Amino acid sequence: MAKILIVEDSVFTRKLITMIVEDAGHEVVGFAGDGEQALKLFKSLRPELVLLDYLIPNKDGKAVLKEMILHDSSARVIMISGSGDHTLGERALQIGAKIFLEKTHLQRDILKAIDQVMEI
Repeated sequence: MAKILIVEDSVFTRKLITMIVEDAGHEVVGFAGDGEQALKLFKSLRPELVLLDYLIPNKDGKAVLKEMILHDSSARVIMISGSGDHTLGERALQIGAKIFLEKTHLQRDILKAIDQVMEI
């Protein structure tokens, strides 16, 4: 099972994601509520997978994703957004996200996405 870093500023959504992934047997190794913290934890914890919210304080998800990929080109990142802007997904995938998920379908899609990314 995957060791996962969750980057999400909403406490409710963070708890929901944690419940979903831990119930499936994955291990949450850390939480970040903003972009700066996410990068520090990514470098220190070296997670196998990052679940990264697009809209977070201090550095948005796009900037964080770019830095993660520069630090580790094999980083596995699933970008998540609740904005409803489908162009965000296209940009995230171009930068290096493996999968882009809408928060509206999060509970249904997150475990399938984790399995897909971990097979890469």
